[in-house]
Amino acid sequence: MVSEWGSIMQTGFSVQLAKIIKELSLETIYLPENPEEILVVSVEVNRPGLQLAGYYEFFDSERVQVIGKSEDSYLNDLSPEKLHACLDKFFSKQPPMVIISRNLAVLDEMLAAAKKYGVPLLRTDDATSSFMSSIIAFLNVQLAPRITRHGVLVEVYGEGILILGESGVGKSETAIELVKRGHRLIADDAVELRRVSSRSLVGSSPENIRHFIELRGIGIINASRIFGVGAVKLTEKVDMVIKLEPWDSDKVYDRMGLENQSTSILDIKIPSLTIPVKPGRNLAVIIEVAAMNNRQKKLGYNAAHDLLKKLGMEDAIASSEEDETLSNDVYD
Repeated sequence: MVSEWGSIMQTGFSVQLAKIIKELSLETIYLPENPEEILVVSVEVNRPGLQLAGYYEFFDSERVQVIGKSEDSYLNDLSPEKLHACLDKFFSKQPPMVIISRNLAVLDEMLAAAKKYGVPLLRTDDATSSFMSSIIAFLNVQLAPRITRHGVLVEVYGEGILILGESGVGKSETAIELVKRGHRLIADDAVELRRVSSRSLVGSSPENIRHFIELRGIGIINASRIFGVGAVKLTEKVDMVIKLEPWDSDKVYDRMGLENQSTSILDIKIPSLTIPVKPGRNLAVIIEVAAMNNRQKKLGYNAAHDLLKKLGMEDAIASSEEDETLSNDVYD
């Protein structure tokens, strides 16, 4: 069973150049204005070898441009007239920034063209390939499609657990109990979810409420101050969604775990469970077991299937797998 929750959105996110410079330790060669006012909006990064050779048919001026050893060698082989024309045309496209890798020397003609067209010019010590991997990974996180939802995100035995439920059902209290048992809090009340790849969701807390938890009857507490910095974490991949709901005696809850439920968030399917809440149930322990069981399933072991095999009920396993396939086909 798959429940839909937040389709992928094409919204115009951006990241400040100042943040990129700080994160990747870039050397500033030339900046036309305050780097906090210069925004990068594309996750794509380009090595402009073809463009420097004169081919601009599919050039995207919003991409970060990285000049490596090959491009630098090509430019150094050009005559002064061709070099000036080549760089003038390239910088006239006004990319958001040009980064020179391997700490290569900056050509005077390149600096002049950057100043003429107001293009930021920076430099890094890193090799071209490793630097491109770093900046692409950084931009993928910063510019990822995202949504913010009411819930709690905790890390339990290395599994990122997103706890959802109506207000007052006990999400924050459960998170506190989990933190006391040695697990870590990522976000309470508002969870910002980012689609960093076609298979991964990463959750974090808005910076202004990071590590704060609201407990009814007590008020606001700071988890990092009370439990220590080891009890909190900035970000975590979402491995499982657990929805808490008040116990309904008329509802039939899954007791075997044969049916693999999932929730679709930003077009990524995440395994999910619905856990009924009533007095006497230790939700923290239940979530711990759910996290460990989810890890076992990822490693290829399913306790419900194992039990049915030992009882000689393989047909029930085949039937559940067929139902799951049909359900996925309907939602896909």
